[in-house]
Amino acid sequence: MLLLVGLGNPGEKHARQRHNVGFMAVDEIANAHNFSVAKSKFHGEIREGFLDGPNGRSKALILKPLTYMNESGRSVGEAARFFKIPNENIIVFYDELDLAPGKLRIKTGGGAAGHNGIRSIDAHIGNDFKRVRIGIGHPGSKSRVTGHVLGDFAKADQDWLQGMLRVIAKSAPMLTTGDGNRFATAVAQEFAPAKPPAKQEKTKQKPAETSKPVTQSNEPDKTETNAFAAAFQKILGGKK
Repeated sequence: MLLLVGLGNPGEKHARQRHNVGFMAVDEIANAHNFSVAKSKFHGEIREGFLDGPNGRSKALILKPLTYMNESGRSVGEAARFFKIPNENIIVFYDELDLAPGKLRIKTGGGAAGHNGIRSIDAHIGNDFKRVRIGIGHPGSKSRVTGHVLGDFAKADQDWLQGMLRVIAKSAPMLTTGDGNRFATAVAQEFAPAKPPAKQEKTKQKPAETSKPVTQSNEPDKTETNAFAAAFQKILGGKK
């Protein structure tokens, strides 16, 4: 069984914030693959279902901890122990400041990089689980980080955000292979912007040569006139 965890904060106030993109991702997966309705358990919200991957159908559990971000590990630890899910089958989706908006990376293990939800999970189950980091971009200065993370996605973000969530859901069955790179590659291929068609160089056509119009004249041909005059002078010059 896979345990797909989305990180965020509960409540309508936080629903559209950048810090809740992990909740958004697992909701999209659950809806796209017809998971069960949500139930309250393990200090969170769970939905059960199946993912049809390249190697067949795999059972999956989606978990949204409702303990607030800083205590996410409590919920994840309880669910993992109850279902006896090893860390290599736990995949956590969350926001990443150090990735540009619309970028996605997946890795196993590593540090928390200042993310309180990941730090809490590390404390409860160790750090050797898979992490799907979804870029939300950095605001540019440390003083603006909190407002950025806890701020709602802007209207300008909606195109890439909705597109990425759909692609994450579509590619989720690749997670059943245990190879995170296959999932990341599938997302990248689906989400890559279409390349504009190559511009064809226009060949400059030389203007068609037009023949000069032939003009007719009523004046006598000067060549013929001069030849006649020379012959006449010769005749006159021969007389004595």
